[in-house]
Amino acid sequence: MNTRTMNESFLQRPTVLVVDDVPNNIEVLLGALERDYDTQFATSGAEALALVQNEKPDLILLDVMMPGMDGYEVCRRL
Repeated sequence: MNTRTMNESFLQRPTVLVVDDVPNNIEVLLGALERDYDTQFATSGAEALALVQNEKPDLILLDVMMPGMDGYEVCRRL
C-alpha cells in the first residue's frame, strides 16, 4: 500500500451495515451511528448478503433471530 492510499483510507469514514428485521431497531441503530459512520441497512439475511457482494462494510451488526435466514446462517455464508 502506498502512502497516498494509506492516507486516503484514514480519511474515509468506516461503514457499518445494520441487519435487522425490526424497522424500529434499524432506526435507533442508524440514528446512533450516522454521526460517525457511513451506514447501510438490510431487513433480511438475503438482502445483507446481496449488499456485501457489491461493497464490503467495515462492521456488520447482525440480528440473530430473523425469519427466513437467521443471523447464524448469514454469518456462516459471509
